[in-house]
Amino acid sequence: MGGDHGPSVVVGGVKAYIDRYGGEGVRFQLHGDETAIRAEVARNGLPADVCEIRHTDKVVGMDEKPAQAMRRGKGSSLWNAIEAVKLGEAQAAVSAGNTGALMAISKLLLRMAVDGLERPAIVASWPTKRGFTAVLDVGANIGSDARQLVEFAIMGEAFQSAVHGVEKPTVGILNVGSEDMKGHEEVREAHAVLRTDAVPVNYTGFVEGHDIAAGTVDVVVTDGFTGNVALKTAEGTARFISGLLKEALTSGPMAKMGALIAMPALKKMARRIDPSSVNGGPLLGLNGIVVKSHGGATAEGYGNAIRVAVDLARSDYLTKVSANFARLSAVLDTAEAASDKEQTGEIQS
Repeated sequence: MGGDHGPSVVVGGVKAYIDRYGGEGVRFQLHGDETAIRAEVARNGLPADVCEIRHTDKVVGMDEKPAQAMRRGKGSSLWNAIEAVKLGEAQAAVSAGNTGALMAISKLLLRMAVDGLERPAIVASWPTKRGFTAVLDVGANIGSDARQLVEFAIMGEAFQSAVHGVEKPTVGILNVGSEDMKGHEEVREAHAVLRTDAVPVNYTGFVEGHDIAAGTVDVVVTDGFTGNVALKTAEGTARFISGLLKEALTSGPMAKMGALIAMPALKKMARRIDPSSVNGGPLLGLNGIVVKSHGGATAEGYGNAIRVAVDLARSDYLTKVSANFARLSAVLDTAEAASDKEQTGEIQS
């Protein structure tokens, strides 16, 4: 029931996913107003054995604050979808609804995958020259300390393997330069930890903003403030370029003729830079799979978010992340103990 268009896009997204990926072995629970959902199911011609409708009149508003959603959200379509994952009735939840509410309710019901994790991270699949780069966090955590950045590296590496099929993904930390002394203390500390062999990721060092689109690494790690600004800037730039291109190609008879000849190539380019084509940002770090779709996504875009959820559900993502976090905790605990011992020795001397 969330997003800008509600059931029309969600149910249309189910249809788009089935049409494109076949949908073999996948069934759907649709939570919300049964009358509205059933009308869209009929309009899209979906068979009854593919979709189970679970009715509720209660909806979390797009403008509700997370605290309000947690207090008032029980029994809503958003709450019920996540609870289905908690109870094992579903392997993943997808929503285009209120991001803050989705984050808060998911953390409340599913808990974090590992003790010590504070909040999930949202990952975006960024189109590049080489395919797709996973960028995280893109909005869940405004600021992140060194430990969280290392956690993002572990989660992003596992995501890139599960969803995009990359073996041994390369990982970099977003910084203002590639030199070791560049950046604030948190990125330098995370850089130092990831350079050791103790953390099981293929870390290559610092990367800069231009490296994201170039596909220099498979996973780019940053805090949520920087990641969200970068993502929205890129999406806005893509729409701006598309608008300029459309304006230029319709500016006169000759331009229109050239556009007609180049149409197949132009459509291919448009699909590459369309934000809907890479829609679907999982909330990584939860003890369960939850995927956030853009609120303004089209049915095709929502179908892509479903694909991300299915790929994660069919992978060993959660098992791999849990194992790597256990190793990380041991490494950081040892490093902290050594640091405390060193500091104590300095004080005594």
